[in-house]
Amino acid sequence: MGSDVHGVPCRPPVEERLNVFALVIYIPGPLGVFLDDLRRELVPHYNPHAHVSVLPPRPLAVDWQTASHQARSLTQSWTSFDVQLTGIQIFPVTDVIYIEIGDGASELRRMHAAMNLTDLVFDEPFPYHPHITLAQEIPHDRVAEVVDLAQRRWREFQGPRVFRAERAAFVQNTLSNCWIDLEEYALASVPVR
Repeated sequence: MGSDVHGVPCRPPVEERLNVFALVIYIPGPLGVFLDDLRRELVPHYNPHAHVSVLPPRPLAVDWQTASHQARSLTQSWTSFDVQLTGIQIFPVTDVIYIEIGDGASELRRMHAAMNLTDLVFDEPFPYHPHITLAQEIPHDRVAEVVDLAQRRWREFQGPRVFRAERAAFVQNTLSNCWIDLEEYALASVPVR
């Protein structure tokens, strides 16, 4: 189960679950811990679980188990790959502060294109851009200050800036903005023939 924005474990009743789902790849190890800590520093009221979205949040026209079956069959035929995190950027329209992805971005785009079909299809408001969100919904007049802090912390980080994308999770949002892990799928460790 997930936790809400205050870090409280959540097990919401079914009636509090929203028809909002996503497919994410969590960032493991010290890099994931660093990114969670950084996001909490930038947006103190938030309790993150560092990830890159393969399918950004979307409603489903089918039950989640049917959509999950599609995600599982596609994910399990996908070979695991490395994802490299590069620099801090800002999406200009939304002021979302994020970490850009270098190596692995084209693989994530291909994965998104292969999954954003049939039961998982959604007409997204923005073109898919693989990234790791650090801060969002901050007042416009604070964006420069938050970006400066994020860039400073990113320069200070001494650990690896690459992780292996080996697993994906199908998640659901709730009324309390708590994301619940519904299913987890392993990517293939060797190419499927």
